[in-house]
Amino acid sequence: MKTLKESDDPGEQARLLAEVGDELTVHITSEEEIFYPAVNECRTEDVLLESLEEHLSLKRLLADLLELPVEAQTFAPKFQVLKEQTEHHHKEEEEHLFPKVKQMIPAEQRAELGERMLALQVRMKIEGDPREAVADQTDEAAPLK
Repeated sequence: MKTLKESDDPGEQARLLAEVGDELTVHITSEEEIFYPAVNECRTEDVLLESLEEHLSLKRLLADLLELPVEAQTFAPKFQVLKEQTEHHHKEEEEHLFPKVKQMIPAEQRAELGERMLALQVRMKIEGDPREAVADQTDEAAPLK
């Protein structure tokens, strides 16, 4: 399968963006609704607040992309920024958040959080088009519950 950047077919690009948008949305939502609240109890607020701001930035970029025709001159550069920010967010979590979580949350509890997150992600995909909710989540970062 081609990546969005490799494709020059607008229909295929739109389909690929929808897939990327859905995957990113279910990932962000499961972190915000399940993982971050559990981790917040372990005094990691500083890292979590930064992560939530990064989520907001990702949501804004995704919402812009979903409204933008794939043929638009700014589509490819905006998609590249989304890709780079997603990679940065992942790296930050891997380097700063996850090591703290491993120290503070027992393996059994981490596994249970993972199962809950996966169940939410599956449910969102079954309900269809999770990316469509992103436009309504771009005013401010999600609250730390």
